[in-house]
Amino acid sequence: MALIVGAALVDSLIHPTRLLAARRSAPESLAGLWEFPGGKVEPAEAPEAALLRELREELGVEAVLGPELLAPEAVGWPLAGEARMRVWFAQILKGAPEPLQDHDELRWMRLGSAGASEGVLELPWIPADLPIVTELLRVSHPR
Repeated sequence: MALIVGAALVDSLIHPTRLLAARRSAPESLAGLWEFPGGKVEPAEAPEAALLRELREELGVEAVLGPELLAPEAVGWPLAGEARMRVWFAQILKGAPEPLQDHDELRWMRLGSAGASEGVLELPWIPADLPIVTELLRVSHPR
């Protein structure tokens, strides 16, 4: 089973009002779709360390991780095939995010209650990420 890690990068771990979405530039089958930044966990690498490494490589930022966004399965959110993804809330500590690898655009999306987050759901997310976005909106701003 391949383990992928992703960051729900928010402007504040205490009171999030914006989420950073990343648009894929590759592979061709995913180009133009939006996702959480992150990537594969290397052998013998802790998932949290892998996520911090991926954020440095993909976006050029140092971040701090918050709580994990719990998946319906203990091994993580289901992706294609046997791959699973674990997602953590994260906040940038240092640097301004830039699309350095695998992305051609980054966009801060407004989070809020009572429909204010609709713009986030209007993005064409990678299908496997959409349930994660829905859960993120539910837990960050319960109705």
